[in-house]
Amino acid sequence: MRGKPMAHLLHIDSSIQGDRSVSRRLTDRAASAWRAAHPGGTVHYRDLGAEPLPHLDRAGGLARMTPPEQHSPAQRESWALTEQLVEEVRRADTVLLGLPLYNFAAPSSVKAWVDHLIAPGLAYDPETQAGLLGDREFIVLATRGGGYAPGTPREGWDHAEPWLPHGLAMTGLQPRFITAELTLAGVNPAMAGLVPLAEQSLAAAERAVDELWVPAAAAA
Repeated sequence: MRGKPMAHLLHIDSSIQGDRSVSRRLTDRAASAWRAAHPGGTVHYRDLGAEPLPHLDRAGGLARMTPPEQHSPAQRESWALTEQLVEEVRRADTVLLGLPLYNFAAPSSVKAWVDHLIAPGLAYDPETQAGLLGDREFIVLATRGGGYAPGTPREGWDHAEPWLPHGLAMTGLQPRFITAELTLAGVNPAMAGLVPLAEQSLAAAERAVDELWVPAAAAA
């Protein structure tokens, strides 16, 4: 009898802030919690901030609307990358994405990742339009330098978190968001009075991360 396949995590970062990144701190914390709950599990890491994907362009982008036998060399290259990215998601039981807010929207590297995933026959059925990647956990660790909660002056200015479920809707992926905001309060003098709220928001996000998975020792 075949044993149960080992759990697999796809861990994706997109921040360009390096060690200063709050989203990276949260995804690292979540990946550590996932490993503790899945001993023997495997992890694939992709850093969109350090190695951004090529955006869909005129040369290769139309591969998604062109029969494979008619692909140009650039389209074959673009489609091969799409196949690789979809397979990374397909192999994962859990997808973990760090999503900072840049100029009120998702980083362009995340947009490029999403665009590559919208692939007929790979991520969705072109005849039924059914998503083919929905049977996995998708955790998004979102961070925002300012405050965009209901009742704040900039409520509704965050165009990353509302966009992502729509951008990936055809694939069947359904993100669960854990969000920390006011992350710039500690470095922006104009936001100094918001430091306590920033600390509360980060602490709440960390607690939510810690509650995602039960460590194997605790479950035994």
